[in-house]
Amino acid sequence: MKASQTPSQTVGPFFHYGLIFGGEDELVRIGARGKHILLLGHVFDGNRTALPDVMIEIWQADAQGIYPHPADPRYTDADPCFKGFGRSDTTQDSDYRFSTIKPGMVPASKPNIPQAPHINVRIFGRGLLTHLQTRFYFADEEAANERDPFFQSLDPLRRETLLAKPVNHCGDTPVYRRDIVLQGDNETLFFHP
Repeated sequence: MKASQTPSQTVGPFFHYGLIFGGEDELVRIGARGKHILLLGHVFDGNRTALPDVMIEIWQADAQGIYPHPADPRYTDADPCFKGFGRSDTTQDSDYRFSTIKPGMVPASKPNIPQAPHINVRIFGRGLLTHLQTRFYFADEEAANERDPFFQSLDPLRRETLLAKPVNHCGDTPVYRRDIVLQGDNETLFFHP
């Protein structure tokens, strides 16, 4: 009897069973400072089909531009009512959703040139051997985006794929939308981890 390899197949990753328990998409607690926002969107494949079972992680500074992490030198001044990290899956209507705050400008390595308000994003999904990494900037922060050295270093034709755009309000809370396109036309600009 000749041995042969078992063909590979993608099973899972089923993020909503093992990593999403509820509440991970809420980064703000009562008393969080800053402009509260909702951030939402779809994740699309190359055929513009919305994908279920994708997990989105975000990591961001608070409204003062401080990351709630000891690696930030201003860590002790971070907003105690803001988590800074969140997860959302795309099981419900293939949408991801975060309740967060609009981040402040973050000091950069070059003096006097702060980074524009942005959210760091990681995408995990079926068929991805490693996570994808990108950032979301805010379309209504044109002046800050124009001064941001990193944002300006990106291909001008691809910057649009990183802009979260205001779309409406949910009560008094502004809503920003940024769809993620994994490949093909209007593919989101991804960075090397």
